[in-house]
Parts: sequence; structure tokens; C-alpha cells
Amino acid sequence: MDLRKLKTLIDLVSDSNVSELEITEAEGKVRIVKGGGAVMQGYAQQPVYAQMPQQPTAAPAPIAAASVVAAPEVVSGHTVKSPMVGTFYRSSSPGAKAFVEIGDSIKEGDTICIIEAMKILNEIEADKSGTVTKILCENGLAVEYGQPLFIIE
Repeated sequence: MDLRKLKTLIDLVSDSNVSELEITEAEGKVRIVKGGGAVMQGYAQQPVYAQMPQQPTAAPAPIAAASVVAAPEVVSGHTVKSPMVGTFYRSSSPGAKAFVEIGDSIKEGDTICIIEAMKILNEIEADKSGTVTKILCENGLAVEYGQPLFIIE
């Protein structure tokens, strides 16, 4: 399981009413528990332990060097989030021009990407007009529900 996926899972648990999440995949098993002494355990090759972010304290708890928990980046602008789980595509077909690039001006309702879910290509439209300042996903990678895709200012 890659670090980006683990970070996404931690963020989902932190932002939801779920107190515990356990996922088993071919690469290993991950268990995330939200609460006072929350610990994330990953059993791929070696156990990975990370402290879940809680209320700020005077002294932060020690975190392993390979930790996936990092201070969230402060992002200005409007975040376009994935409305579904699927595969993210920046263009309509391989080799075609991307729907949007950084610096492009877009209008509300413009198609900005495609998410493939269950062999169905779903066009994702901008929910706000503005300028694309960041593209947060790479072409062909899996995205989760609610995962940030673009920043529009």
C-alpha cells in the first residue's frame, strides 16, 4: 500500500464519524483507530506506527521517520474533489490534449477531467469558475471519493 493511499485513509478517518477502519490487501493489513491514543499499524514488510493528528499539544508525540502523517499543506482557493471512486484521466483518450492545464481559465460547467468507474467514463465538470492553479492527481491513478483533484482560484 503506497504512502499516498495511507495518507488518504488517515484523512478520511480523521474527517469522519468513523472511529476505526481496517483494510486488508495483498500487500498487507492496515488498521486506523481514531481516539486519544490512536495508532496506525501497517504490516507490509515491517510494522509502521504513526500517531493520528489530534488537538495541538505542547510537545508532539514522536513519530517514526517513515511516517505518513504530515502537517497539511495550506491551500488557498477552491478545491474540486472527486465525486466518486475510480481512475482519474486528464484527457478523453491516451495521447489527446488534457482538458485543463495549470494556468487555464475555466468556467463553471466546463469538463476538467474524466473518472472511470465500472467501465463507465464520467466527465467531471468544474463547480466554480476561475483559474486552475494546481492539479493534484496524476493521470491514470486511482482516486477516492472526496479526494482533492484540482485547486481553482
